[in-house]
Amino acid sequence: MTAKEIHERVRELCPGGVEDLDEQGLEPFFKVKPASLKEVCLALRDDAALKLSVLSDLTAVDLPTENVIQVVYHLYCYETRQEIVVKADVDRDAPRIATVEDVWKVANWFEREVFDLFGVVFEGHSDLRRILLPEDWVGYPLRKDFVEQEEYDGISTEREPLVPENMR
Repeated sequence: MTAKEIHERVRELCPGGVEDLDEQGLEPFFKVKPASLKEVCLALRDDAALKLSVLSDLTAVDLPTENVIQVVYHLYCYETRQEIVVKADVDRDAPRIATVEDVWKVANWFEREVFDLFGVVFEGHSDLRRILLPEDWVGYPLRKDFVEQEEYDGISTEREPLVPENMR
């Protein structure tokens, strides 16, 4: 099944929930309306023609000029070797979207990582807390406007250069 066929099937199953397919880049993708995310993900996983039962990656991209954080889902089917990328744009000022951990269990850790590094709140997540940074860390390091603190917990965040001064 091609990306176009996957997209057409999802449009049939979830009318009004998805936007046009984009095949311009390396990986074809289509955008999902955030309110339809759960319905679309269940269709992608459960439909007998699709069987995209693996969430191989879930990440995000900060797009400050558009005032959105784009949540990106990479889906795969081992049986048919089909894959597709699904994206959902959330408001950068209050980034919220439904969890998909009840669709794919691995989403639990992926969503915690995106929460920790981008600040996206996954509504309904069973244990949404930081996974890489301390609970009292200020900010979200993968946002384009993140400014690192000069120190954390009394420790300087300034790093020594990796190349010795006499070799620069």
